[in-house]
Amino acid sequence: MNQKRPRSTRGRVALLAVAAALAVNAFGTMATASADPLTESGDVLETATSPDGSHITHTKVIDGQHLIVYVYSAAMDKEIPVDVWRPADTSAPRPTLYLLNGAGGGEDSATWRFRTDAIDFFKDKNVNVVSPVGGKWSYYTDWKQADPVLGVNKWNTFLTKELPPLIDAGLGTNGVNSIAGVSSSGTSVLQLAISAPGLYKGVAAYSGCAQTSDPIGQQFVKLTTETWGGGNTLNMWGPANDPLWVENDPYVHAEALRGLELYISNGNGLPGQYDTLNGPQIDGKVGTLANQVVVGGVIEAATNFCTHNMANRLGDLGIPATFNFRDSGSHSWGYWQDDLENSWPVLARSLGI
Repeated sequence: MNQKRPRSTRGRVALLAVAAALAVNAFGTMATASADPLTESGDVLETATSPDGSHITHTKVIDGQHLIVYVYSAAMDKEIPVDVWRPADTSAPRPTLYLLNGAGGGEDSATWRFRTDAIDFFKDKNVNVVSPVGGKWSYYTDWKQADPVLGVNKWNTFLTKELPPLIDAGLGTNGVNSIAGVSSSGTSVLQLAISAPGLYKGVAAYSGCAQTSDPIGQQFVKLTTETWGGGNTLNMWGPANDPLWVENDPYVHAEALRGLELYISNGNGLPGQYDTLNGPQIDGKVGTLANQVVVGGVIEAATNFCTHNMANRLGDLGIPATFNFRDSGSHSWGYWQDDLENSWPVLARSLGI
């Protein structure tokens, strides 16, 4: 982060941030900005609001490049922490990568921050990285109604309408966005890009299943949301014949991905280099390794099936995409760390870096 400004410049900083907020277009992206709008204390523009009244309530500075931005979501009527990693150089407007956690929504320890070296990887990159914490087992979608276990979920609204204007105004971005996600959010990032045309320039999906409306795809969704999460998909997209299942199916609506930079990866479920006793987060524990190899292997083989289907679908449509089918690997973070780094050239190109 650039050097802290003396107090005499705070008025200019506030004026700059207000001007940035006024430059927001239909998706909340900014037209221009000329410097870092953060105050000397690291606070973002807390007076910025999205069209429905969502706003930043406060920020917590972790260190020079890391903030937790707390956002009130009007759609969900609750405050959501957002993990923000700032660019190496904040003297000019930078693009934004939205980085989604997996099925646990980052409410557990299975996050990009805690399970990978993503923070170090992005430390020298000129990009804002924004990773919301919340939405466990929700598929980051808008649910039909509140769920007794998982509560109110309006994550599509939050991620595509409420959060971007606040990030753009508060961080002084250049309005260029891409998005990446892992496991169930590997489905979500495709759904979000389809539902909000023009918001993202690129999408990276790691070990996700693009199918949601066919019987196999529905079972994947139910396994995540109901079996593991304790929620009820009737509250999510209704019964199996409800049109919402099809409306949220990236495979069916793949044509809407045309023009985006796409990176999609998957292992095949067979044990690989990180499925060993000295692998990441295994710590020599036999039980942990067995779970990763058996359960993680089965899940990755299933998502591999989906990903091959999506590759065929995009190929039939003549939509270019970068696919990385690894010849081994379970459904686990060691491989996703590699996927993030391997996908960076595609994401960087989409972001204009």
